Formats: sequence, structure tokens, C-alpha cells
Amino acid sequence: MKDTFLIFFLCISALFLEAQEVKPISKSDVLAKVKEHNTSIKISKEEFNAAKADYNQTNAVFLPNITASHTGVSTTNPLMAFGSKLNQEVLTSNDFNPALLNDPSVTRNFATKLEVQQPLINLDGFYQRKAAKSKMNAMSLKTERTQDYLLFEVDKAYMQLQLAYKAVDVLEKALEAANANKKMADNSYKEGFLQRADVLNVEIRVTEVKNQLQTAKSNVQNASNYLSFLMNDKSDFIYKPTESLTGFSIDTSDKNISENRSDIKAMHLASKAYEDMNKADKMAFLPRLNAFGSYEMYDNKVFSGDANGYIIGAQLSWDLFQGSKRFGKAQKSKAEFEKSKLEYNQYVSKSNLELNKVKRQLIDAKNRLELTSLAVQQSEESLRIRKNRFKEGLEKTSDLLMAETQFSQKQLEYYQTIFEYNFTQTYLEFLTKQ
Repeated sequence: MKDTFLIFFLCISALFLEAQEVKPISKSDVLAKVKEHNTSIKISKEEFNAAKADYNQTNAVFLPNITASHTGVSTTNPLMAFGSKLNQEVLTSNDFNPALLNDPSVTRNFATKLEVQQPLINLDGFYQRKAAKSKMNAMSLKTERTQDYLLFEVDKAYMQLQLAYKAVDVLEKALEAANANKKMADNSYKEGFLQRADVLNVEIRVTEVKNQLQTAKSNVQNASNYLSFLMNDKSDFIYKPTESLTGFSIDTSDKNISENRSDIKAMHLASKAYEDMNKADKMAFLPRLNAFGSYEMYDNKVFSGDANGYIIGAQLSWDLFQGSKRFGKAQKSKAEFEKSKLEYNQYVSKSNLELNKVKRQLIDAKNRLELTSLAVQQSEESLRIRKNRFKEGLEKTSDLLMAETQFSQKQLEYYQTIFEYNFTQTYLEFLTKQ
């Protein structure tokens, strides 16, 4: 019953895969679509736009603050009533009557006011602006590194798709060989040269290869889905690479971690931003110089202004003491700056550690590639010899099956090693990219 269900499931899965459209795709097409449509890149660009907006806000250090207002009041307050008439330029000698001064009638006043405040010297604001600019540039570099990483992911995902198709090819050939062996075993059993147990062993091998082939086809679909995710493509294609999985070599002699790598430069700029924020907190202890001016119009009717006047002046302000708030803020920004320097040094050291590790992995992968290539040749020759001996009745069924299994395993190991070798080189280029 379980075998029947398994066969039914495999058939349904195969029909489902065949129903999906197989679409050839090149790596250059994937790269172009990822650059244009990938969500992570778009998110990174919006983070840069947010940092740019923060920097634009610091223009307030240089540009004036202009406000306009229109205020209407109705009052019997003696001081307010007298001042309103004075601003409206409607005072008469009768208004100096003590009785009217002490108990004025209802007075209405409408004031239209245009105010301008111009910063002149704001040292902490200057350093805050520098910090915002460093942050904006750091976010620009982060966007660049995000794109580099996504392109690296494309290389990896495309190679995984190539590897998945190689596995399918190997297992399809292994299934053909297993079916041929089953046919030969059935004939030998009918002729009395094999026992039933030998035939069952061959059938088990056929089932194993079918299961492995189904897994390989699922890996093709998984790799295709991941490529669709990277390209932000909602279609459910089964992609087929136009380029086959082959090994390539790069010169690794001059590969080193560069401080010009975008993520390392971004961390350096982030540290610079913390340094400027610490300077800004220190400059907050110094006085500020601002100019101000206003033009005012008054009347007892709304949106009118028969009387007017202006004020122009400058203010030197100095917050001498705000409890211990500014001292604590300066200490915090100093600690954050020191922390950022340590994190930068640690990040560079960790990158160099990773680089050395990858270089060793590349040497190991190259050695494995040579050994697995030799193993494929040896296992193929061993299978050929055993198959000929089996046809002549000189070889056990178990030995033939073992030789077939070994040959397919060595082929899969060989292609897996090519993938690891290529991937390690790609990762090395990603680590050392400037």
C-alpha cells in the first residue's frame, strides 16, 4: 500500500513539474533583472533617500526661518487695551483719562506679523550637518554594497541551478542504467541464472535512483524559485540555465581586503559621523548668535493693517547650565565614537580572517576537484569491467550495483566540487572587491 502511494505521489509530482513552463535564462538576464527589480536594493535606496532627507534638514543651519501669522483678540485688560490702541496708532488724549485707562471698553486688535530668524553662528549645528552628510554618504555606500551582495547571490543561485540540472542529468542516466540492469536481471532470472533476491536488489536500486531523481528535480524547482525571488518575479517558471556548469580559475595572488571596499568605507564614514556628533555636543557649550526681524501690521478690523512697524535685532544666547544634561550627552557621544572605532577595526580584522579562510578553502577545493575528476574516471572504468563480467556471469549482482552506485555518486561529487570551487572563487572576488 505504501509503495502504491509513493508511486502515485511521484507521478503527480512529475506531472506538476512538466505542467510548469520551462524557461531558458542566462546569468546576464538574471543580473539585469535583479538590478532593476530586486526588493532589497529598492529598500536600500529608500534608506539612502531617508538619510539624504536628514541631511537636507540641516540646511536650517544656514537658511532663515520665516513665519507669518494673523492674530485676532478682544480684550478689556487695561494693559492689552492700551497697547493695542498704541499699535493701531489710534490713541487720543481722551485715552489717557485714568478712568478709561483703568477700566477700558472692549478693544479689538488684529495683528498681521511676518517674522524672520537668521542663524549667524551655530557651531554645534555645523558639526551636526557634517555628521548628517557622513551618514548620507555611508548609506550610499551601503546601497552599493547591497547591490554587490545581491549580484554575488545571483552568481551563487545560478550555479545552484546549474548544479541541480547536472544532478538531474546524472540521475536520469543512472536510472536508464538501472532499468537496463533490471531488464537484464529479469531475463537472467527467467533463465535460472539469478535468484529472486538478486532481482529484488536491482529493483531496490531502481527505486532509490527514482527517489534521488525526484529530489534533484525538486532542487531545480527550489533554485528556480529563489532566482524568481531575487528578480522579484511573481511568475512560477522552471528556469533552465543557458550556460552549463564548468570550472573556471582566477588569479588569487594579489587578492587582499581593501579599505576602499564599500562596506568598510561606510563603516569608516559612520565612525566619522559619531566623531562629528561628539564635536557638536561639545560645541553646544558655546554661545549662539542669531539675527531676527519682524514686520507687523495692526488694525481693529480683520485682515487690515492701517498701522505698521518693524523690529530688527541680533541675539547672543548662551545656555550656561542645563543641569547635567549636556555633560551626559557629550559623554554618551564620546563613548559611541570610541565604540564605532573599535567596531571598525574589528570588522576589518574579521574580513581579513574570512579572506584567509576562503583562500585556504579555495586550495582545498582545487585539490578535491582534481581528485574527484580522477575518481570519476576510475569508477567509470570499474563499472565497465564489472558490467562486462556480469554479462558473462562472472560478477555478483551486488558488486555491479555497488559499482553503479559508486559511479553516480562520484559524478555527483565531481559536479558538487566544481560548484564549490567556482563559488569559493566568486566569494573571494566579493570579499576583495573595491
